[in-house]
Amino acid sequence: MKLKSEFSKEHVVSIKDFSVDEIEHVLDVARTMEPVAKGRKTSDILRGKILANLFFEPSTRTMLSFEAAMKRLGGDTIGFASADVSSSKKGETLADTITVCSSYADIVVLRHPQEGAARLASKFSSKPVLNAGDGAGQHPTQTLLDLYTIRKEKGEISGNKIGIAGDLKYGRTVHSLTHALSMYDTEMTFIAPQPLQMPKEILGRLSRDGIKYDQQQNIDEAVEDLDVLYVTRIQRERFPNEEEYLKVADSYNVNMKTLEDVDDGLIIMHPLPRVDEISAEVDDTDHSRYFEQAANGIPVRMALLSLLLEVEL
Repeated sequence: MKLKSEFSKEHVVSIKDFSVDEIEHVLDVARTMEPVAKGRKTSDILRGKILANLFFEPSTRTMLSFEAAMKRLGGDTIGFASADVSSSKKGETLADTITVCSSYADIVVLRHPQEGAARLASKFSSKPVLNAGDGAGQHPTQTLLDLYTIRKEKGEISGNKIGIAGDLKYGRTVHSLTHALSMYDTEMTFIAPQPLQMPKEILGRLSRDGIKYDQQQNIDEAVEDLDVLYVTRIQRERFPNEEEYLKVADSYNVNMKTLEDVDDGLIIMHPLPRVDEISAEVDDTDHSRYFEQAANGIPVRMALLSLLLEVEL
């Protein structure tokens, strides 16, 4: 399989840069990667390649899954997990960091608190850049693994009623996901307290494009006819002050009562980490898919690394 044949990206900065065909191609390649991702087969197609993980913000799943993806394919990783151990503490600009680090590696993964940082990095990097989250902006690799999970669990992405709940104002995962789902034939319901509803510019774009959506505040009422419930935490670190955070901190919780009248086929997703927005008792139900979702990050990121580095499977 020529992995690059239907993929023309030099960088992965925003899901907005993708067509449906390109998304589907990534998901198809990810499916072929699953045996390697799970350790049932081995591969060395990225032997001799180095990934630079540059994480200026905390991460568990994203950073480790990129590292696992690279090593499962025979490559290696370098990098840092905190801005505190980088030269940004000395005043070095992001442009200089990227210019130097891209000369050390074959591909760069960047997480940064400033929206637009990944786009800037792509201008200065001599190697492909993958956006691992930029402030409240985009998180395209998370979106691709979310789409992969939906397709894997429901058979296809189109035709599903999808509820997106939680911090829709500051949540970069839901901003990316909403754009991606608008490219498919889906019905979206945005569930959040009013101060955390989806930004007006995103709702305006959906309306201009003729995309149907609904807004609700009560999660127990919103879930009854959903196929997918995508839950996010309220992102304390994005709020301008503690007072604003405390006003919405305990706005909702998905628990067994929430699930009393839902469809048997409902799946519950969460990009993790969770705090208290999903009760632990939900973990053992047939609805929970968030841990499987996290595991799906490895084959999806394996696919992206292979595509950007133009290897053959």
